[in-house]
Amino acid sequence: MKSFSESYKAAGVDVTAGYRAVELMKSHVARTTTPGVLSGLGGFGGLFCPDLSGMKEPVLVSGTDGVGTKLRLAFLMDQHDTIGIDCVAMCVNDVICGGAQPLFFLDYLAVGKNHPEKIEKIVAGVAEGCVQSGCALVGGETAEMPGFYPEDEYDLAGFCVGMVDRSKIIDGSQMQPGDVILGLASSGVHSNGFSLVRKVFRLDFGNIGRHVDELGKTLGEELLTPTRIYVKSVLNLMKQCNVKAVSHITGGGFYENVPRMMKEGLTAKLEKAALPSLPIFHLLQSVGNIPEHDMYNTFNMGIGMCLVVSPDEADKAATLLRESGERVSVIGRVEQGTEGVVLC
Repeated sequence: MKSFSESYKAAGVDVTAGYRAVELMKSHVARTTTPGVLSGLGGFGGLFCPDLSGMKEPVLVSGTDGVGTKLRLAFLMDQHDTIGIDCVAMCVNDVICGGAQPLFFLDYLAVGKNHPEKIEKIVAGVAEGCVQSGCALVGGETAEMPGFYPEDEYDLAGFCVGMVDRSKIIDGSQMQPGDVILGLASSGVHSNGFSLVRKVFRLDFGNIGRHVDELGKTLGEELLTPTRIYVKSVLNLMKQCNVKAVSHITGGGFYENVPRMMKEGLTAKLEKAALPSLPIFHLLQSVGNIPEHDMYNTFNMGIGMCLVVSPDEADKAATLLRESGERVSVIGRVEQGTEGVVLC
């Protein structure tokens, strides 16, 4: 007998819509298949067999995150095909900070009402993020929760598992004074600080479609730009250079994230003038009258990831990253100190 419950449907949960959503997302999930995937959608768990060849002591590295209140922009614009990239990016960009190759990803999507076509768009974004990072989407959960979420709203989160040989874990222990800090440009605000962004621009009051000359597009188009995924370019660099430390600039900006990669007794001295100048951050600061410290303590300010390398490898590292499509700047140096990070 086919699975169907009239009583459950009357309560607001349509299981047949769930089956339809799964059918629609299958082609997107198939794009992410890697050699380690042993199972398709529909099982109680995703099966993955990692390739351990060449590894002496494999270590699993995991990361989990959500998209946060950036989701509100997707609701307001009724655009749902890129928000999944943000979800993947927030996890895989964290995992590579330890030197790990992301292996597989699972998502969790909770909706007020199951609209299969909308869910397909969301999952298509998740799949695109997985393709960009070289990891497989091996499963997930879509939960229809009427009365808990409004009909046209949802929450999206996920987690990633990666792997690195223990001897190649990046933990900052090799860092020395004089080492160079490279910054990889962000694609914009990424997925952090959106409670402040929404307040500054009053996005809930219809400003999302306003064209802004400084941006060359509407506020919504600028702010919904997906978080950049750095996995492939950074992993390629790690194969050819000794990357000593990595920091993903997410919530908390520079003051919270850069110290997380620093070895005790060392400070990252960063030059603000060396950071890319993105119009969206100038606009945020001026419209919101936000103190400079708060800007650097909330947003990425144009840099999505920091990498520490030795001075004699800095030029080579920058070249390799540019060849991978990254915009790279030397943004600072490692010095003796206890502050973790100093911006000057």
